[in-house]
Formats: sequence, structure tokens, C-alpha cells
Amino acid sequence: MTSEPFRSQLAALDKRGRLRRLIARTGRDFASNDYLGLASDPLIGQAVADAVARGVPVGSGGSRLLRGNAPEHEGLEAKAAAFFRTQGALFLANGFAANCALFSTLPQRGDLIVADELIHASVHDGIRLSKAATVFARHNDVQSFADLIGAWRDEGGKGRVWIAVETLYSMDGDTAPLSDLAKLAAIHDAMLILDEAHGTGVFGPGGRGLSAGLDGLHNVVTLHTCGKAMGVEGALICGPQIIIDYLINRARAFIFSTAPSPLMAVAVSAAIDRIEQADDLRARLKTLCVDAGEVICAPLGLPQPRSQIVPVLLGDDRRAMAAASALQEAGFDVRGIRPPTVPPGTSRLRISLTLNVGRADIAALGEHLRGVLA
Repeated sequence: MTSEPFRSQLAALDKRGRLRRLIARTGRDFASNDYLGLASDPLIGQAVADAVARGVPVGSGGSRLLRGNAPEHEGLEAKAAAFFRTQGALFLANGFAANCALFSTLPQRGDLIVADELIHASVHDGIRLSKAATVFARHNDVQSFADLIGAWRDEGGKGRVWIAVETLYSMDGDTAPLSDLAKLAAIHDAMLILDEAHGTGVFGPGGRGLSAGLDGLHNVVTLHTCGKAMGVEGALICGPQIIIDYLINRARAFIFSTAPSPLMAVAVSAAIDRIEQADDLRARLKTLCVDAGEVICAPLGLPQPRSQIVPVLLGDDRRAMAAASALQEAGFDVRGIRPPTVPPGTSRLRISLTLNVGRADIAALGEHLRGVLA
């Protein structure tokens, strides 16, 4: 096999300033999604150590439908369903697999998926595997969602509508109009799929996410990833029990995947306990967001942060990467984000605020950032 096609494509990416490389973690953390600093939490670590001591295996040994279904998986799912106040829950290896499972399985031929144009890449991949028709609504524009559904019905569409959004957008830091979308879903007897990847742990009572006010509705399915504010790994799909049962029977990303480690199920269970009692951590994170507004956003003429994700739009791919590199050399782990992760012309620095840094770190970043962008 010749390597030339790959070499030329990589060279083309490099020429456009879009070649990706793995970079070791170093410097002050303004890049991770470990928003509450729980990735190294001693209580979660102790729960895993105790599980090892009592003989919980590292590996699952197979898919959940074979011998890979451990008591730890079932215990976690029961706990998650109770915590997120839904009938059922299903644990998968990560958010990407969960979104692929959701969108490749639930919408049927003859249905319509209406997704926000800025929704996660994993949703796009799941949609590509779906037999349903798909349209993309303008970002956070409820009228656009309504118009697309209306046009589809006018053209003879008779199936179910599936509305798909992120509750908190990972690259823009803004939140979806969930109340209005829930009303729209009720009007059209539609299902609402809410990706809580960046909301779980940080928002809502007990860290249940921005969708907490909608929990328990028969037409709502939520996805809570565990590798961000929860500090661990995996993803939980929560919703009506009939949806969970259908996924167990039809979702290829679940059926044909080796089950996550039972030890990770233990870790996620402990992480649920931690976020439920983490009002102090959420308050500290909120204070850091206010600080970032004062020392980063205001001096640069940027909008005040709406969440723990602060985008600094620079437009040009190379400028964004050069700025990120300069900040990394100064000891700040800030990453540049380019297309296709974000739309063309919107390359940016994505500043992620976590409890792995403090107020002094944010002030120092603001000072260096002003110098880099001057």
C-alpha cells in the first residue's frame, strides 16, 4: 500500500494550518473539561481502590449481552436513573458511542431529525447512520426549528420528529432555550434529545444539568457524559424505560461493544455522589467565571462568560494556533480550535475554566493574552 495519498492529504492540512498533533499536558489547565477538578478526587479514587480490594475485575470480559454485564454496571444504572429522575439509564463507554447509538437507532425511516447546526460531531456521525431524514436548524433559533418541522409536515412528513440540541455548547459556551424547545416538542408530539455533556455536574440542582426541570417527561432523553465535570469516564443515556430497552435490543454501538470496565462503573457511581454534594465546588467555579469576565473578557471587549467555556474568536486558523502556542510557551495550556470542529472563519481560543486553576492564574492568563493579541 502506498502512503502517498495520506502524505499529500496531511501536507494539505499543514499548509492550511489545520494539521493536528498530540500535545502533552503541561502548564496551567485552561484546556480540559475537568470543570470541578474531580479527575484526581481522592474520594472517587478510594472508591475504585476499595473495589479492587474486594475483587471487582478490571476488565468486563465481553459485551453486556454476553458475560460482560457486571453487578457494578446495573448498580450504576439504577443509581443514575434515580439521580437524574428518569425511568431508566444505560451506561456506555463514552459520549461519542452514546450519541452514535442514540441517533443511529431511535429515529426510524420516515421520521425527521431536526438538530442544531452547532451540535456535537458525534451526533453528526450518528445521524449519518440513521434512516431518518435530517435537517439542521439555525443555532439556538426556536423559530428555525419550528419552521423546519412545519415545512416537513407540509411536504407530507408523517413520522416522529426528533429535536436534538446540546444544553451547553462546547465551543461557544452558550445554553440552549430548553423551555421553548420543550414547548415546541409538546406541540408536535416530538422527542427531545438533550446532550448534557458540558452541563452535567456544573448546572442544575445537585449537578443534574440544565435539563433538570424537564426530567421525567415521557418525550425527553438526556445524555450525561462522565468524562467532563464528573471527572471519570463513560456516558449515561437516561430516559423512559422503553427507550432504554429498545437501545439494548437495537443499538449496535451498545450490542457489539465490550462493556466498560466494572471499575469505571464504580468510579462513575462515586462521581454521582460527589457532584450531588458539590454546591461549594459549583460556587467556586461560578466565581472564577466572574473573574474571567473581569480580567479576560472586559479588557478584550468580549461578551461576559455565560458559562465555564470562554471562546476568544480570532477567525484565521494560523492566528488561532499561533496565539495558543504563545500561551502554551508562557505556561498556560490553552488550545486553538479550527474547522471542522468550528465553522470556517471562526477559529478561536477555547478557554476552559476549571477548579484546577485559581483567581491568580486567571489574572495572569488575562495579562498574557492581551500581550499575545496586541
